[in-house]
Amino acid sequence: MSSSTDNEILKEFLFFRVYKDGSVELFRPHCNKVPPSDDPTTGVRSKDVVISSEPAVSARIFIPKLTNPDRKFPLLLYVHGGGFCTLSAFARSYHNFCGTVSAQADAIVVSVEYGLFPDRPIPACYEDSWAALKWVASHVSGNGPDPWLNDQADFGRVFVGGDSGGGNISHTLVFRVGSIGLPGVKIIGMILVHPFFGGTEDDQMWLYMCPENGGLEDPRLKPPAEDLARLCCEKVLIFVAEKDYLSPVGKNYYEELTKSGWEGSVELVENEGEQHVFHLRNLTDEKSLELTNKFVSFIKQD
Repeated sequence: MSSSTDNEILKEFLFFRVYKDGSVELFRPHCNKVPPSDDPTTGVRSKDVVISSEPAVSARIFIPKLTNPDRKFPLLLYVHGGGFCTLSAFARSYHNFCGTVSAQADAIVVSVEYGLFPDRPIPACYEDSWAALKWVASHVSGNGPDPWLNDQADFGRVFVGGDSGGGNISHTLVFRVGSIGLPGVKIIGMILVHPFFGGTEDDQMWLYMCPENGGLEDPRLKPPAEDLARLCCEKVLIFVAEKDYLSPVGKNYYEELTKSGWEGSVELVENEGEQHVFHLRNLTDEKSLELTNKFVSFIKQD
């Protein structure tokens, strides 16, 4: 008597396993999402917007307390992490972090909700985030779909940042602007928090999630010097965590960027004794406050 082998595990990665029948089991399929809200403590307001209906791309926008209707705020496009297959811009941790950054940096934050594997394999995450950045740019002339961006955003002070896989996506966005441009938008800086790039066992997971890939030398996985040299920003801030297995690839990105011929300034900050994206678990912890303060000062000191 034979039994089906469809439930045999074919591959297993950090975030999911693949069965012989092609089905995928995510180890963390759900996250705690919260609705947008107005924070009475800081005065930061948030709301959700639809960027595209097909494919489905949305974002959560945070705006600081407005005391002067003529004031223009710098804008941060934020890309969440989660291994390209989990988490959300609407997760409580990201809602709290982006709201904190908006309040302390006096900045508009646009936090992108992009498509995730397996429903939407890579490159959906890159294309959706690019669609979000182009959507932001559609407000440059003051006649875009969102009044907050039309009236309050300073498109001469734009930042792009993210953590983990979102840091990887952030790099591709700033490189893309450097390659093809984004009229009316000036990207001042890029912030990578414990970013993912090639050089660990997770490379095979990324390749599996991206059916059309260039192997281990894929520029999204391993940015070449010519791509790094074309980053369209004036400064870069990179965080790595001492006990994070991704720390070596973050440091390698820093080293390669300094050697690439790129003419901006780059700073590497190591969070000693800490694990990957530790700050998202408790924003009030001393080390988390240090990271957030550095993140905020990078935006304020433009």
